Amino acid sequence: MDTLRKAVDFCIRHQKVLGYSTVSLLTVATEHIFSAVVFKCPCNSGNMLYGLSFLLAPAFILLLLGYMANARTWLLLTGGCSQEKHVQCSSGRACGRLCQLLRMTAKASVAPLTWIAVALLGADFYECAASGSSLTAHFFCKGNRTDCQTQLLQAPCGKELPADTTRERLSLKAQSQLFGWFLIAAIMTVALISTCFSHCCSPVSYLQLKFWKIYAKKEHELFETKAKEHATKLAERNTNCFFEATDPAPFHTPSREDWQKISFLYTFNPQEQHYSMIHKYASTNRGNSAEFKEEGQDHMVLEFVEEA
Repeated sequence: MDTLRKAVDFCIRHQKVLGYSTVSLLTVATEHIFSAVVFKCPCNSGNMLYGLSFLLAPAFILLLLGYMANARTWLLLTGGCSQEKHVQCSSGRACGRLCQLLRMTAKASVAPLTWIAVALLGADFYECAASGSSLTAHFFCKGNRTDCQTQLLQAPCGKELPADTTRERLSLKAQSQLFGWFLIAAIMTVALISTCFSHCCSPVSYLQLKFWKIYAKKEHELFETKAKEHATKLAERNTNCFFEATDPAPFHTPSREDWQKISFLYTFNPQEQHYSMIHKYASTNRGNSAEFKEEGQDHMVLEFVEEA
């Protein structure tokens, strides 16, 4: 029992890393299935288009799915085209939205970059695409270019080819694997630099940042629980009113304005130190103070804590 509890605690503490690892492993497994079962290089003039479609199209689809699965995407978009939102945006707000977009892109890029890196290490997609490239033919074919290019087109199919073409095939595989390792190294370098930059620019200390993350996680959990309870009670009241033909009892529910106030992109003011929009809402007379309205319109800085 203690072992199970420790395992659960470990998963809770490292759920973000485990989540990214799970996404990466699923992407690797999917790429292996595509490469072994679905992918069949045509070995003709369509090699380049076919290879690139398997290398880049799934990555683009995974990127779109990453945006769709991120709740922050819908926080940015929901109501953005409403006539009531057509107000002049300050440079700070535009900068904040750009930062949010970059953060969303970084999270959504985990699966696409994993796909491309694993595909390059496997070399099948790149070999097929590169064998149909005129640039590759120009690089390898010095003498009889027509025959040489025909041999290159047949290279991904593993047919009996001359010795020089075999060496060229190995060279294409080597190129793909080198590009794959370079991509992995670049991803790790950018991730380390961005993490260091984020912590360096943090407006709070390390321990306060840790407390902030704990608070954000607990607030999210409590909000989900309270929202379900509130929705259940409201649904019961309305259903009973319908079936029993009775007048509904008074029931307070947040107004549309209140929902909009807590749905703003979160801003952090070092002088006030609110940890979320709900925290700011509760500390500023339910968002009715001039301070809340002023900050909501004019102040936007980078958020350092991910939503739970």
